[in-house]
Amino acid sequence: MKVEIRQGTIDDVIYVDHQIPEFDARNTKEKLSSKLNGLEHLILIAFENEQPVAYKLGYQRSVTEFYSWLGGVLPNTRKKGIATQLRLTQEQWAKEKGYQSISVKSMNRYPAMLQLLISSGYAISGYEDTGSVESSKIKFQKSMLG
Repeated sequence: MKVEIRQGTIDDVIYVDHQIPEFDARNTKEKLSSKLNGLEHLILIAFENEQPVAYKLGYQRSVTEFYSWLGGVLPNTRKKGIATQLRLTQEQWAKEKGYQSISVKSMNRYPAMLQLLISSGYAISGYEDTGSVESSKIKFQKSMLG
């Protein structure tokens, strides 16, 4: 199977997002559009046989920082390196746009994501305590310099 990464739309994100059981279809077109309104952003979609199977969505947090906000891979297409392809494409784009760093948050309930971030050169940069170990957010950052 050949996976193609291309820029996509919020509709593409919603299509994939609503098929990921862990996400409970909590993201809506309105929520995403509202968050991205007026911000430089990047929507990447991974297509397998012309079907959207994964996405990565991020936006400008400042002139130097790009925030990798949301992403997901359909369960039946995991463990194929698709998340890595999306991450590398996003990092290259951010670097070309002049961002100095990419930041991202994740949670203990997504151990595969935590492992991916650490093994990809992201350093833990903070912690948002929500009162629950499962829902508290771990902040990561990766330099785009050098």
